[in-house]
Formats: sequence, structure tokens, C-alpha cells
Amino acid sequence: VQLQASGGGLVQAGGSLRLTCTASRRIGLSGGLSWFRQAPGKEREFVAAIRWGTGSIHYADSVKGRLTASRDNAKNTMYLQMNSLKPEDTAIYYCALDPVWTVGYYYAPDQYAYWGQGTLVTVSS
Repeated sequence: VQLQASGGGLVQAGGSLRLTCTASRRIGLSGGLSWFRQAPGKEREFVAAIRWGTGSIHYADSVKGRLTASRDNAKNTMYLQMNSLKPEDTAIYYCALDPVWTVGYYYAPDQYAYWGQGTLVTVSS
């Protein structure tokens, strides 16, 4: 499976961006798609996840209320609408696929077998 992430760019604080992640094949009902991000000098951290079979969505506390994940099942695509962006949101954003969703572990990068190439989001102050 290949994942293609896009939509990153340079935006001022308070602005918005919409990221897109498209999988090269159908995502099974047992799987999940997630967004992670990695800022310079920091570890990769969980942002948001969608469990494909149920549509349940999970967020990191740091992004709740500002970032919204959604999906288009027919297009094998996940979106991340990013509003009220802050300089601390600056990072490379990666999408990742877990073919078999494990309850309670969606936040762990090790759970994910497939990763996209990343898209850079830069928020200026």
C-alpha cells in the first residue's frame, strides 16, 4: 500500500490548512488511518486517527478543537482540517495505515505498517 500526503505549506498563526492522505488501495474495515507529526529535534507524535470500520475518530489532546479529521471512504482518503494554527504546530505531517486496528494503541507509531512521505506544515508567528 502506498500513501500520498499533500496539502502542507506556509501559513501565518491563526490560519488554516487542509491535509489530504490517499491510499493506493481500498482500506479494509479492520484497519485505521492516522496522522502523526514530527517537529525538528522531537519525536514523532500522534495527531488524529480514524478507525475505518466504525468511523470513530481519536485526537491528541493538543489538537482537540482546532484540528478535525474526516474521511471519504469511496476515495480511500483521509483529511485533516487544521484551523487556528499555532507556531508549535510546525512539523512534517505523516499519514500512516494500520491494517489491523488495535484498540487502545492507535497513538503508537509502531502499530503502523505503512507510512506516507510526509508533508511540511510551517506556521509563522
